[in-house]
Amino acid sequence: MTDQLSPASDTASVAVRHDLEHVPLVDPAAKGGLVGVMKRRYLLTLMVKRELRARYIGSKMGLAWSYIDPFSRFLTYFFVFGIILGRGQVPHFAIHLFAGMVVVNLFSTSFNSGTRSIMQNKSIVQKMPLPREIFPIASMLVSLYHTGPQLVILLGACLLTGSFTPDLGTLVATPMAFAIVILLGTGMGLMFSAINVMYRDWTRVVQIFTGMLPFSVPMMYPYTLVQQRFEAFPIIAHLYLLNPITSAVLLMQRAFWITTVSPEDAKEAGTEWGFKLDGSFPPHLWERGLIFIVFGIAFLLFAQFVFTRLDDKIPDRLM
Repeated sequence: MTDQLSPASDTASVAVRHDLEHVPLVDPAAKGGLVGVMKRRYLLTLMVKRELRARYIGSKMGLAWSYIDPFSRFLTYFFVFGIILGRGQVPHFAIHLFAGMVVVNLFSTSFNSGTRSIMQNKSIVQKMPLPREIFPIASMLVSLYHTGPQLVILLGACLLTGSFTPDLGTLVATPMAFAIVILLGTGMGLMFSAINVMYRDWTRVVQIFTGMLPFSVPMMYPYTLVQQRFEAFPIIAHLYLLNPITSAVLLMQRAFWITTVSPEDAKEAGTEWGFKLDGSFPPHLWERGLIFIVFGIAFLLFAQFVFTRLDDKIPDRLM
């Protein structure tokens, strides 16, 4: 006991504790990629709540705007596209358009907000050692949260038609469409959040791209119109279907729109846009959906690779 308390032994023990030569040097910044983000789910939850509060700060209506905004858009589409421009051509055209808008909006907001996420949180990035992937992931989850009210309005509109007959295809097509959009939106937001730190012009490029997207998918017009216009050039129609968001839109329309169209509605539809109850979708819709889900997974891994290569440069470029 006396030996343990002696000055010589105490000095020796201190020397052992302070011998750090065998301790490897570790980067103080938190790493781990997407896996590291999942390990910090509590921090991710805090980031999502923080972003949600920031969107509605100073607003008395709060989250009610998540329902008011899409509902007003649906009424606008119903009046303009369903009554003034397209009445009689495609049954329940407002539902056709809104079903596509749900996934297009989810992809666009995930892509746009994800691209800006690191720049908008640069004060946190510079002060806290945390996985920087957490910012685009949190932006995607906030966008997904705001998709819920749109789905409620879409489902309500389908029920009001009185002819909504959901089937097994509805249960399968909906998660497939969301899987495609979430994987691609997350991957694009993740990759371009790092690229945007290096080259700030990419924010504008992404805005232009997402602004063009609604017109490049069969949302404001039916897919049968694409088939009709390019009947003499089938290669163009084939290239048109290579867009993964096109498949996501078609899957959502298969889930919600076509299941509201009764045989009586189909008989009353016009022929100018080539609408057919049994021919409103391209062949191999389900196979295309599965292929794009696999592609989305591969692209997300590629986006993580690009982000990792640029990650160490981010703090310096934020100065």
